[in-house]
This record gives sequence, C-alpha cells and structure tokens, in this order.
Amino acid sequence: MSNATVTTVILAAGRSTRMKSSLPKALHPIAGRPMLGHVLTTVGTLDSARTVLVLAPGMDEVARYARSVAPGLDVATQERPLGTGNAVRAAETFVSPRDGVVLVIFGDTPLVRAQTLSDMIGACRAETPIVVLGFEASDPTPYGRLVLNADGSLARIVERKDASVEELAITLCNGGAMAVRAEHLFRLLSRVTNENASGEYYLPDVVRLARAEGLGCTVIRAPEEDIQGVNSRAELAAVEAVLQRRLRRRAMDAGVTLADPETIYLSADTVFGQDVTIGQNVVIGPGVEIANDVTIKPFCHIEGGRIEEGAQIGPFARIRPGSEIGRDVHIGNFVETKKAKIEAGAKINHLSYIGDARIGAKANIGAGTITCNYDGFNKHFTDIGAGAFIGSNSSLVAPVKIGDGAYTGSGSVITKDVAADALAVERSKQFEKPGWAATFRAKFLGTKKAGE
Repeated sequence: MSNATVTTVILAAGRSTRMKSSLPKALHPIAGRPMLGHVLTTVGTLDSARTVLVLAPGMDEVARYARSVAPGLDVATQERPLGTGNAVRAAETFVSPRDGVVLVIFGDTPLVRAQTLSDMIGACRAETPIVVLGFEASDPTPYGRLVLNADGSLARIVERKDASVEELAITLCNGGAMAVRAEHLFRLLSRVTNENASGEYYLPDVVRLARAEGLGCTVIRAPEEDIQGVNSRAELAAVEAVLQRRLRRRAMDAGVTLADPETIYLSADTVFGQDVTIGQNVVIGPGVEIANDVTIKPFCHIEGGRIEEGAQIGPFARIRPGSEIGRDVHIGNFVETKKAKIEAGAKINHLSYIGDARIGAKANIGAGTITCNYDGFNKHFTDIGAGAFIGSNSSLVAPVKIGDGAYTGSGSVITKDVAADALAVERSKQFEKPGWAATFRAKFLGTKKAGE
C-alpha cells in the first residue's frame, strides 16, 4: 500500500441555510479566502492524485471557484440531501476500486492541518483499512461519539441522536474526516441504511459494517480547535479568530513585529519579509506582499499590492489593489493609492488620492493632490516624472503627463502635459477690495445678532 493512489473527496453541498445567506457556505471568506479555498490549499499539499468535490445541484459558482484553485478537480453532484454516506456515493464514478486510499473531508472545516490528514492517509495505507479523525470535546453535546474497544481500536461511531445514555457520556468525538481503502469504501456504503433518527445515510456507519467483517478501524486525534466546522455566522467568526491567531504567530515567528497582535488582521496569502513592523489596528487584505524593513503605521488598510523594502506607510493610509509601492517610499496619513506605481524614494505624505498613475522616483506629492482619473465612463492615466514636485491642493486631470523635475503651483488644476523642469501654474488672479468686509458687516449690524 505504500505507493497507493489517494483520492480526496470534499463534501461541500451546504447551502448556507443556517447562516441565512444567499452565498453558498463554502464561499464565505475566512482571512480573505473562501473557506473551501483553505481546504483545497491544504489538500494541494497532500500526496493526492485526484480531488473530487461533491456539490448540490445548481452550485455552479462553487464549482467555478474550486476549479480556479484546483484546475484538475472533478465535480460530483449529490442530487438530494440524504446524508454524508449518500454524498460520498455521489463521487463513486470518479474513484476506482484499484485506488489505494479515499480521504473524505468537509468543505466547511478550514482549520484541519495537512499533517493530520497526511497521518490519516499513512495509517490507512500501512495499518488499518479505516482511519477516523477524532477529538476530545470540551462539550461533546453536538457531536457523534467514537466508541472504542478495550484495545483502543474503533468499534463504532454513534450519532448524537442515536446514542444511549452511556454513549452520550463519551467525550471522544467524531471529527468528520475519514480515510478508507478504496477496495472497501463503496462496498460498505452500499450496505448503509437510513434506519436512524434522521432518516439519512451516515458515512460513519461504514465503521460498524467494517468491524462486522473483521476489518480494522482506528482513530487519529487532533486538537478540537482544528476540526471546527462552520454552520453559522457565530461559528464563522470563531474560526476567523483561530486562523488570525495562527497567521499572527506565523508572521512573528518569521521576523515581523506586531505592535498589538489582537488588533492586526492578516490574510491567508499575506507574504512578509523580515524586520517588518506593523502598528495597531492594521488590516491586510488578500494579495499583499511586504518586503524587508517596511513600517506599517497604525490604522492602515492594505489589499492587493506590493510594498518594497524600506517603505513607510501611514498612519491612516489606504493601499488599494494594483498599487506598487517602491523602495523607501513614504506614504503618509490619509493617503489613498489605487492601481498606482510609486517609484523609489517618492513621497506622498498627506491627504492625497493617487489612482491609475505612475509617480517617478523621488517625486514629491503635496498635500491635497488628486489624480482625477475617472470621467464618468473611463479611467485615464497620470504620469508624474522622477523628481517632480506637485504643489499642495493640485488636481491633475488625466490623461496628463508631468515631466521629470517639473513643478506645479499649489492650487492648480492641470489639464495639459507639463514639460520636464517646467513650472505650471493654473489659478485665477487674486484681487482685493479694501474695506469690503467692514462695510458688509455694518450693513447687517442691528438687524441680526452676531452669531445667529
């Protein structure tokens, strides 16, 4: 069995009924990634030759997402919700009896670790035909119980609704995942009945049937935290909290300083260099890469961008998708970038929006600058050259190009290209009427109280 094929069957037919959502349960995000994505990513690290996703009819959105993560994945349809045993049988056409091990897992348990699943596969190959994932429950009330023999092997799995008083006292519970040798799985499933309190075909019943044939069954234990499923918004939040703790710990172990870890939220795909410092209340969304020696100051929101070595971001900055923040760039308070390339050493220190733009190396963007990139129908590009100086409160109406070393005067609305090293000023001429303010006030004096 050591070189046997592994087929992973993922059960993900849940429709978010208990979550009161139109979004399929498997697509609800955790740490910026749909929970099914976490499961598929874990499966991708296993010695698995084939993956089969079991869905309910009409779940095309889930199938499309799954194939975007795992292009070779097969999709099976469980026509009616008749239980986990019935769901696995829906995958039968994709599994050959000659395959070595079938690993059955659930699409709503995103915290299961790859090492645990690998251990289950190894034990199924080398030791017993059926391996069940178990855990010691702090509160076993909702779960099926694992009944052991005197020698520690697994005798049977009893669903909560069908358990006796003695069985309900057991704290070793069913974690859902199961590894079964393919030569036995579907033969045993064909004998599973729905004679139980729910009228469903239970996958765990294969354990009882296997033991009746003298086949060995065993349990591999995992921490309760690892097997948490998601059936409600509250459970979604609980799993998010666990994963955030893991991501924070992984970041700190890799050389990232988190000023107040509990207030910093990361995404599953966040990539960090070393000696990164992140201040309080920072949110990092999907698709972010942060190089060495970057400082993210408090209250920043970053998603879909790359930040190069030595850059400083924030506080109160927003880095939106498509942003490339170059080496030693300074992005200051209340600055927003979107689809913008900010080249090495440039500074945007205050109150600016830079979208669909390039900011050349060592350019300086004054406070209140806006790249006016949208005309109501299309987005247009602003190109600001190296060493350019954009005066405060400038509006750059794209498409427009500011040459290398050029200046724009404060308060200008720039609608035409500016040549390299030139000064562009666009503002109305200031004029003054002496005494006008005093006359204005006197006109209303006595007819209106001051401050009214």
